[in-house]
Amino acid sequence: MGGPTQLPLPSTGAAAIPAAAYVRMSTEHQQYSTENQLDRIKEYAARRGMEIVRVFEDAGKSGLNVRGRESLRRMIDEVEKGLADFKCILAYDVSRWGRFQDADESGYYEYICKRAGITVHYCAEQFENDGSPTSNIIKSVKRSMAGEYSRELSTKVFQGACRLIQLGYKQGGTAGYGLRRMLVDQAGQPKGVLAVGEHKSLQTDRVVLALGPDEEVEVVRGVYRAFLDESVAEQEIADRLNGRGLKTDLGRPWTRGTVHQLLTNEKYLGNNVYHRTSFKLKRKHVQNPPDMWIRVQGAFPAIVSAEDFTRVQEVIIARAKRFSDDEMLDKLRDVLRQHGHISGVIIDERDDLPSSAAFRNRFGSLVRAYQLIGYVPETDFSFIEVNRFLRQKHPEVVQEVITELAKIGVRVQRDPETELLVLDQELVVSLVLSRCLRTEAGSTRWLVRFEASNRPDITVVARMDETNQAIKDYYLFPALDQLALRLRLAECNDALLDAYRFDDLAFFYEMTERISIEEVA
Repeated sequence: MGGPTQLPLPSTGAAAIPAAAYVRMSTEHQQYSTENQLDRIKEYAARRGMEIVRVFEDAGKSGLNVRGRESLRRMIDEVEKGLADFKCILAYDVSRWGRFQDADESGYYEYICKRAGITVHYCAEQFENDGSPTSNIIKSVKRSMAGEYSRELSTKVFQGACRLIQLGYKQGGTAGYGLRRMLVDQAGQPKGVLAVGEHKSLQTDRVVLALGPDEEVEVVRGVYRAFLDESVAEQEIADRLNGRGLKTDLGRPWTRGTVHQLLTNEKYLGNNVYHRTSFKLKRKHVQNPPDMWIRVQGAFPAIVSAEDFTRVQEVIIARAKRFSDDEMLDKLRDVLRQHGHISGVIIDERDDLPSSAAFRNRFGSLVRAYQLIGYVPETDFSFIEVNRFLRQKHPEVVQEVITELAKIGVRVQRDPETELLVLDQELVVSLVLSRCLRTEAGSTRWLVRFEASNRPDITVVARMDETNQAIKDYYLFPALDQLALRLRLAECNDALLDAYRFDDLAFFYEMTERISIEEVA
């Protein structure tokens, strides 16, 4: 439907309260279909003497944020502008209103309605949304639970995808020139080749990569031979392929970039690589550094040998050695002036530039190269740099803690596999650096993940400041009080949670220091 529609419901009389129904269905369960939601909402309206005059429907839309939910945005806009012809809004439950990752965002949209004199009712909930302290507490918990459901589901989906990758199955994306997507059943038996745009129909079926037609396979091998044996550049190879009337797997002419992708993609080596990019929880699409990729070697039939693939990568990286750092950055500035923006694809399309892989190798990452020329990409890659900084800082912080503990006579053993600290062979401590995240609403949040398998006695959480360059404060969580494996901290939390907060680690050091029984007595 997508927009507001009239429902052919009989009027309940002049005294009936005009109401709007808001329904949303994602792609999860039929029990949350818009029809089922409307049935419950109609029953609620009939009991309360309300008449549904408008229906706002967002079908097949995620509840993670307001983007893409045109009906919700239109409804809120009408409320703000005083154009609403209804006095209240009926939603099935708190989760249908939205599974916002920031619970405050859910409250913000409800507050807009309340400020305009329009109340929001959650028809399937067991509490009355009357603004009482009890209802506010329950509603806050429900909102957090709704957001946590999406986060947990995202984690489970990602873990499931990683497991399938490790079993040799392909997850999404096109096969690539010279390869085909082969559908297999749960026993691994081939069922047929999937054409471009086709998808599996059975949940138990899986997709693997298989060799394409012999002529395409030979073209791929010919590209590698031309690059290695004849020293032909990518653009010239593309010109040769276009001169022969060949098209890419997507039916497009060859370019320097598409040839470069063919030379650098590990699937031609037979490797199954996943998690090159991230788009979790509807956040910005980001490219992940290679150390975050999930890689399984020899998952598919290889078109080229490992030796040839390695030699190609060496040549591509070696090409950049002709340029100094300043020369590479100057060329990057030229690209920015010509295009107004930069990306790995644009870099790879240029004959006069080293490849994007060469820039990553020279400067550590493309983001770092961008920073050196003062370019800020529209896509936010900053979290990659922050994660890299925190990985470097974590050993420094751990060493500082070990040094301070040694000063007071505490013997510390560090497990090289789990990174846990064992104090005097008795107390197990985990030290975690939690990066500062900024929500779309402008609030700051810190996500804490506790150890599940090797549960420490105490988890020391160092919260980073808004720059993620220095430690803001510390939380000391004993294992007995860790009710969940994930915790989301705000700038200010409730008194029970902030009871674990400390400005420094003085209390922690005092707590770990050994004292005699006589002193205790």
